[in-house]
Amino acid sequence: MAKYSVWARGIRHLPFFHHAALFLVLSSLTRLGLLFMSGLSSVPVGLWPGLFGRGLLLDLLVLAWLLAPSLAWAALVPAPWRGTRLSPWLRPLFFWLNASVLLFLALSEFTFWLEFSTRLNFIAVDYLIYTQEVIGNVRESYPVGWLLAGVAGLALALTWTLRGSLAAAPETAPRGRLRLAWLAAALLLPAASWKLADLDVMEFSGNAYANELSGNGLMTFGAALRRNELDYERFYANLPEAQAKAVLAKLGVQAQAQQAAPGVLARQTEPRLSPMAHAPRHVVLITVESLSAQFMGSLGDKRQLTPRMDELAKDGLLFTRLYATGTRTVRGLEATSLGTPPVPGQSIVRRPDNEHLATLGEILKPQGVQPFFFYGGYGYFDNMNAYFAGNSYRVVDRTDIPKSTIGFENVWGVGDEFLFDHVITHLDQQHAQGSRFFAHVMTTSNHRPYTYPAGRIDIASPGGREGGVKYTDFSIGHFIDQAKTKPWFRDTLFVIVADHCASAAGKTKLPVPGYHIPMLMYAPALLKPGRYDQLVSQIDVPPTILDVLGAGHEEGFFGTSVFKQGPNFKRRAFISNYQELGYLTEDRLVVLGPKRRVETFAVDAQGQSSPVEVDAVLRDEAVAYYQSAARAFKTGALKAGRL
Repeated sequence: MAKYSVWARGIRHLPFFHHAALFLVLSSLTRLGLLFMSGLSSVPVGLWPGLFGRGLLLDLLVLAWLLAPSLAWAALVPAPWRGTRLSPWLRPLFFWLNASVLLFLALSEFTFWLEFSTRLNFIAVDYLIYTQEVIGNVRESYPVGWLLAGVAGLALALTWTLRGSLAAAPETAPRGRLRLAWLAAALLLPAASWKLADLDVMEFSGNAYANELSGNGLMTFGAALRRNELDYERFYANLPEAQAKAVLAKLGVQAQAQQAAPGVLARQTEPRLSPMAHAPRHVVLITVESLSAQFMGSLGDKRQLTPRMDELAKDGLLFTRLYATGTRTVRGLEATSLGTPPVPGQSIVRRPDNEHLATLGEILKPQGVQPFFFYGGYGYFDNMNAYFAGNSYRVVDRTDIPKSTIGFENVWGVGDEFLFDHVITHLDQQHAQGSRFFAHVMTTSNHRPYTYPAGRIDIASPGGREGGVKYTDFSIGHFIDQAKTKPWFRDTLFVIVADHCASAAGKTKLPVPGYHIPMLMYAPALLKPGRYDQLVSQIDVPPTILDVLGAGHEEGFFGTSVFKQGPNFKRRAFISNYQELGYLTEDRLVVLGPKRRVETFAVDAQGQSSPVEVDAVLRDEAVAYYQSAARAFKTGALKAGRL
């Protein structure tokens, strides 16, 4: 017992032992807390040892980096600098600051998990860049002052509890070999951590919650800084280029497309499945923030959150099995403007050299149609302004909306109804000039903090996700009501589609229901009402719009017009997160991952997945699509002039 007491006292006197212990305890408690937040049933008990064991390993690897500067300071600082009158105050002050930072990071992990059900990743990296929106969003969504006060108070309580132990820390500098040992540790610990650290340690089970919980937020955040753009050919399964082209050709995807000559749009004369009476003169594409299919009454929801869109669905064409390509707005914008499967890492919207691609704007403008991109927030966020402006769209964002016309706004943007009022003004001007238009509108109100004007809906603001959905639905109805009074209404096709789901959390890497979104096409004078119950991908939206306009060029997309998807068409959709790439067919899901990993899952009628043996045909189809899409962007083949 005496020997143990001596050993314990010796451990406590190691440099910054209290800080290391605090980090490990908080990391473990955070992991446990996130598990409780997810629900204990989300992770089978049999996975808990692996979850916490691997978690401790990753925590130790992060700790090696955190301790290195302190060990170097302890080894190198001159002896006269130690043992001063300020030392009894500096040690607890340093501990309090460290505890405050670590508690704040733990709090950040809880709020991030609440939104995304993952450890800190590349989205958190983006949040550091767009501080105005993110900090404003946090301030409007949470009692920030009270939370920070709580963090500071809890850190102070810990410091007070450990004051005696902190005061017992050594006053004198180490001598000789011990000083060298600490310096060596400061150099070797990070080197060893760099060598041993591998986020694939997290991929120890088929349960996505367990894998994410085993991680450490600081490590996943650091990895995101390096992995924001993943080179497909380096990290993912490949096929010889000729074989990939042959696979796509068999699926009806052209390797190259003929470029239509600029000029007046021609009527589409070839036989099609389109229920439209004739081609519309104008198109308005509305991408709705975070509108999961589960919110739509016309798709079975009983909460009456979308009464206006449900009315439109009765008189329009409702798509019941459409799937988003990703989990963020930029993925939805990429899919609905460029029609390409998602590339791993950053969306193309966020990448350099993304101008003059074969987008709807770049194709339609030379043919006499003015493309617009309307956004109620600041379009510099997520590089939206630069992307759309660089692809021949006329960008209209929050800075262009007169303050006098804005009846409500929050940190993310003006209330959706006021954005639509501004859209109406611009479209009226275009029509008065005799110009055709294609308007792409991106909403913002269905986003935390879920605030909106009073008196619009029967859910008081802030109304949470349900209030955000219902207010956006009200705003879309308000827009259509206004549009019906305009002379251009009868010649306009309205396409309403979500950018992504409200949440894509699940027990698998790519939970299929987490990508299920609604879409409806509405044009009472042109479009025969009905339901489209076949599997459709979000990347099919751009070629469908070009098809109904008779603009040509739809063959140049990886997507296919839904009106040309005949009975022999291979039904498929593309779903992804920033790392995993999914290829969904009627009853199978192929998932491509880093280290050339390929997995196949059986998907039942409810979208639940279970692992099965890899299907070689589906594997090659998935690889051909994703490999070709990544290569096309990397080599510039997606440029409009190259098609």
